[in-house]
Amino acid sequence: MSPPRPAPPVIAFAVASIGVLSFSGMDAAMKQLSLDIGLYNAVLWRSLVGIAIGIGPFLVARRGWPAPQVLRLHVLRGLVAGLSVLLFFWGLARMPLAPAIALTFVAPLITLFLAALLLGEAVGAGAVIGSLVAFSGVLTIVAGELRVAVGPEVLWAALAILGAATLYAYNLILMRRQAQLAGPVEVAFFLNLTLGVCMLVAAPIFFERLPPIGSAPLIGVAALLSFGSLMLLSWAYARAEASYLSAVEYTAFIWACLLGYWIFDETLGMLTVAGAGLIVAGCLVVARRPAAGTEVAL
Repeated sequence: MSPPRPAPPVIAFAVASIGVLSFSGMDAAMKQLSLDIGLYNAVLWRSLVGIAIGIGPFLVARRGWPAPQVLRLHVLRGLVAGLSVLLFFWGLARMPLAPAIALTFVAPLITLFLAALLLGEAVGAGAVIGSLVAFSGVLTIVAGELRVAVGPEVLWAALAILGAATLYAYNLILMRRQAQLAGPVEVAFFLNLTLGVCMLVAAPIFFERLPPIGSAPLIGVAALLSFGSLMLLSWAYARAEASYLSAVEYTAFIWACLLGYWIFDETLGMLTVAGAGLIVAGCLVVARRPAAGTEVAL
């Protein structure tokens, strides 16, 4: 595959932001599906529909099967993302949408340092400062929101989401490598394919019954939003460094607040609003490329 065409960093940041918006919509759909038909069914059928959506474009766009090293990367990212997905949606079904999303924001901070260690990227001072500002917003939100979410499963839900966030940080690093070797359609198709195969292998243990036909439209919406988000993020990560794009994940909280209120009637407090403001401020800092000579290798 020829190297992707370069794009201005701000354009890559904007495309990644749209991808995160799409992913946030998918999170809301998957939360509802997990409550309606169970976590296993929700992930299984979303993945199978995602395979059906992607197989045609993949066959049209791809000439031949991926090289072995690329295929191994597809499978590795699919396994890492799959485990992250299961942990996240298990926790999401047991917590309000907004604070659950807020907990995942440790991922961009982890990604900054993984990008330096695994990809040899130089971490810009603006990226570090912006991520810290945005993460202070996360802490503000968690202080206000998690005290409302009480119950015997909340602690386990929070730990599951933090585990998912750690895996997701590694997933972002793999996505940066993957996006430089494969096109967006191929990336999205193989992620769904790997996750779908894993879910089918686990069917003898977890499968109980087919979901009701009434769940089909929401499954289709979740699959479309997931596939579109994967393509948008893959396009962006092929054209900008992971350390630069990682903080775009913070914008997910804004969409989670709106979707949580609209779909699940989850209210927002003043700390949530203040935290969201810090998140926006941090993202604006990161979106400005550091001037030459201001990047520091970690």
